[in-house]
Amino acid sequence: MAGETIITIVGNLTRDPELRTLNNSSTVVNFTIASSERRFNRDTNQWEDGDTLFLNCNAWDSSHAPLASNIANSLAKGMTVIAQGRLAQRSYQAQDGTQRTVVELRVDQIGPSLRRATAQVTRQQNSNGGFGGFGQPASYTGGGTANTAGTGVTDPFASQPAADEDPWASEEPAF
Repeated sequence: MAGETIITIVGNLTRDPELRTLNNSSTVVNFTIASSERRFNRDTNQWEDGDTLFLNCNAWDSSHAPLASNIANSLAKGMTVIAQGRLAQRSYQAQDGTQRTVVELRVDQIGPSLRRATAQVTRQQNSNGGFGGFGQPASYTGGGTANTAGTGVTDPFASQPAADEDPWASEEPAF
């Protein structure tokens, strides 16, 4: 739609996605993405983290795309994701009676970052027997410090700390 603010954010999930079914049978998932600025400090010759943006996000299931359910079944705390969606501002009355306004990302597309991880994608079959787009990854490897107990997710870097002289060990390329 015209006038919507579309953004793309890359960051880590700060908690496991929370899937809820509302009274009207709608399904929504809520999660938070933390995105930190990285910059090279020429004085110290090192990469440094800048300020972190914590962005509350939500996604909804629809009749043709179970996005919320796919997110809840595929992503976990600590995973690096790439999300695209529309910024939405909403106001509400807090329990103490004050009026509050929040800005959230209504996610249209999301997936794991493959910069430091691998994923197996399984295409989901829709109700009429056809394939309605890509569904949840069957597995995710690396890209964060997710609590992976019982999920089939493994982190190949967890037992192998990178050597200081390894150019691929830093978050950003050393050039």
